[in-house]
Amino acid sequence: MTEALLAYLLLGAFTGIMAGLFGVGGGLLIVPVLTGMLTGFGIATEQVVHIAIGTSLGTIVFTSLSSIRAHHRRGAVQWPLVRIMAPGIILGAILGALVAGQFDRNGLRTIFALFEFAVAIYLFLSPVPTPRANNMGKPLLIGTGGIIGMVSSLLGIGGGTMTVPFLVWNRVRVQEAVATAAACGLPIALAGVTGFMLVGLGRDDLPALATGYVYWPALAGIALTSILFAPVGAALAHRLPAQKLKKAFALLLVILGIKMLLS
Repeated sequence: MTEALLAYLLLGAFTGIMAGLFGVGGGLLIVPVLTGMLTGFGIATEQVVHIAIGTSLGTIVFTSLSSIRAHHRRGAVQWPLVRIMAPGIILGAILGALVAGQFDRNGLRTIFALFEFAVAIYLFLSPVPTPRANNMGKPLLIGTGGIIGMVSSLLGIGGGTMTVPFLVWNRVRVQEAVATAAACGLPIALAGVTGFMLVGLGRDDLPALATGYVYWPALAGIALTSILFAPVGAALAHRLPAQKLKKAFALLLVILGIKMLLS
């Protein structure tokens, strides 16, 4: 248990630095690495990918709270947008957890790996969304929130890779788009982790100290150090060559995606 807890703490520290450095949610790293860790520590259940995703969503609850606090202090969060999108996000996140429960381990890891490849391509190309006329009516915001919530919950991520481009496309300033996406990550994580706990209840092949598909020792270790080390990544972002590092991070995502497919 001591060795496992140390591994979770190290994963959280690395995830926090990467999230702060690139502005990409930790779930893209947590899910594939935690899947391998849990298997290595003897949790070789058929539901190991589900547990990694549910636990990842649990850590995002805490990291998003920390991020929201920092962004809110700067007045960057567009709370009216968050309030409108939240109902769709919550419903979508619950649906994502239900959909995840219908996949076996192989199907879920394939979906996750393909998404990692897509994000890697996005980071490598670094496209700048072209703003269009601002036409964010409530139906569009709620519907888009539902899609983002479902995909994010299904994959155990905070949704920033989708929310930020959508908001920038709708003429929200980049800084405010990032801050608002961080705020949207909280309802995604809360609804998603609740869904994964409920969907996994009653299964007889889960590890001790798990509630449904949420494994508490890993959640505690990862959340603790990811919160502490995220500011380190944010500080490094102002000193290091961001574009070159983004390409390196994209390569890391490709490697993790391939590992998920072959594991």
